[in-house]
Amino acid sequence: MSVKKENKISGFHPFSTPVTHIVLPPKFTCPFHYTPHPLCIIASEEIQDYLSRQKQWEEELNKGKMFGVLVVRTETGRIGYLAAFSGILAGRNIHPYFVPPVYDLQQPQGFFKKEEANITALNERINTLENDTHYLNIRQKISDINQKAGQILADAKDNLKKAKADRDVRRKNPLTEAEQADLLKESQFRKAEFRRLKQYWEKQIDAIQSETDRFTLQIETLKEERKNRSAALQQKLFEQFQLLNARGEIRNLCDIFKETVHKTPPAGAGECAAPKLLQYAYLNRLHPIAMAEFWWGNSPKTELRRHGYYYPACKGKCEPILKHMLQGLDVEDNLLPENTPDRYELEILYEDQWLLIVNKPAGMLSVPGKSSQTSVCQLLQKHHPALTGLTTVHRLDMATSGLLLIAKTKDIHYHLQRQFKNRTIKKSYVAILDGNIDSDEGIIELPLCLDPWDRPRQIVSPEHGKPSVTRYRVVEHNANRTRIVFYPLTGRTHQLRVHAAHPLGLNTPILGDTLYGREAERLYLHAESLEFRHPVSHEIIRIEKKAEF
Repeated sequence: MSVKKENKISGFHPFSTPVTHIVLPPKFTCPFHYTPHPLCIIASEEIQDYLSRQKQWEEELNKGKMFGVLVVRTETGRIGYLAAFSGILAGRNIHPYFVPPVYDLQQPQGFFKKEEANITALNERINTLENDTHYLNIRQKISDINQKAGQILADAKDNLKKAKADRDVRRKNPLTEAEQADLLKESQFRKAEFRRLKQYWEKQIDAIQSETDRFTLQIETLKEERKNRSAALQQKLFEQFQLLNARGEIRNLCDIFKETVHKTPPAGAGECAAPKLLQYAYLNRLHPIAMAEFWWGNSPKTELRRHGYYYPACKGKCEPILKHMLQGLDVEDNLLPENTPDRYELEILYEDQWLLIVNKPAGMLSVPGKSSQTSVCQLLQKHHPALTGLTTVHRLDMATSGLLLIAKTKDIHYHLQRQFKNRTIKKSYVAILDGNIDSDEGIIELPLCLDPWDRPRQIVSPEHGKPSVTRYRVVEHNANRTRIVFYPLTGRTHQLRVHAAHPLGLNTPILGDTLYGREAERLYLHAESLEFRHPVSHEIIRIEKKAEF
């Protein structure tokens, strides 16, 4: 009996740990929402063991990097895994332990490096011109003469006004025709003198400006050339990323991103771990079984990543690519929590003819979204058809439970919104943190904004972020968990979740936070109390609903 011989595949790693007892998943991982398969966890641990032994990379790895693992089956039925890193590692994008990039832009003789050198040379020429001593001296001279001319002309204009005021006073007295003619001549003369003075300084400035124009023209020409060459290089580079799917179909990055809102690929597209892994598997006739990505090292300053935690593929860069590359595989559904009207019964905690307050369950949308999932407003209107025109005054994340304020008319909505805007509405949230923290109370302030390439994740950005402020108080510590109460003073998206998880906040994510921490049976965050002034009766309304956890 002949046995099919299998060629050795570089980058294919048989499991060091026995795995024959582990059942293979029936479908391939949905990369955008998943629980790591046991095989992926074992493979990740073996990769992490390898990384911990690479002392030459220790400093770089401490800064943080995303790694990926793809469990595969060979043509002869062997089970193993591939490993990949996002971007480059230690200045290179090829290392024997990991799969190679989809396209090697680091090759010295390749078009990218050559054109990159040309663009670098343009940058140096621009920098040389912008810092030329003669050019800088001329610019300073123009600045000085502009300042001097401006002051002289301002003084001359003041003198014109004073002379006119003096003539106006003199005209109030009886004047002979000759005296009137003299006043007119004086006015005309002073105006002509001012014009001549202005023209003189304009000529002085123009004479010097012509010297700077020679430099400016060269600089602008070089910058335009740099812009055009950079765009052409980026376009050519994206065209080199010829991405396969399980059907053997090929599309380049430009073609893939043409169908997105942005129309063009973002920088770094195709260089993440997931596309590298799938591309290498397809090229080497390896069948993908399961995939996972984990973060290794410290968190970046803006994004929120935690050492050793698993993460979904990013939305902006990877989602369009993976939608193509996964075609031909039997992939799990996007297992985001779903809800139906039959599953939930909304508890109405307060209601009058103007507004109502409900206890929103975890896993339900506050308002209708892009998916078919039921929202609070839809459910209320389904079971209470008479309630038309309902509008939520604020929102809770789908995963957050608790008090939600809803207006029954536009006018009531407007008045309640003003209270939120003026920060007169008081709210408190209870949460359980996935770990212990040192302080018992305090205030967190961070500038937050949306990560445009990984919605709906938020990032900390001093440049683009809006202020967000939260006061907190620890209730108890118990078995490496912290029960805490948050008092948000602003209402940014994911504010409490980021304030809990970010190193500049509490550095301890909320338990069950799949975006900024790790998965649990639910997100342990609940809007517990709400206090506001009734827009009609002007009474202070305070509602409280204790969390179920």
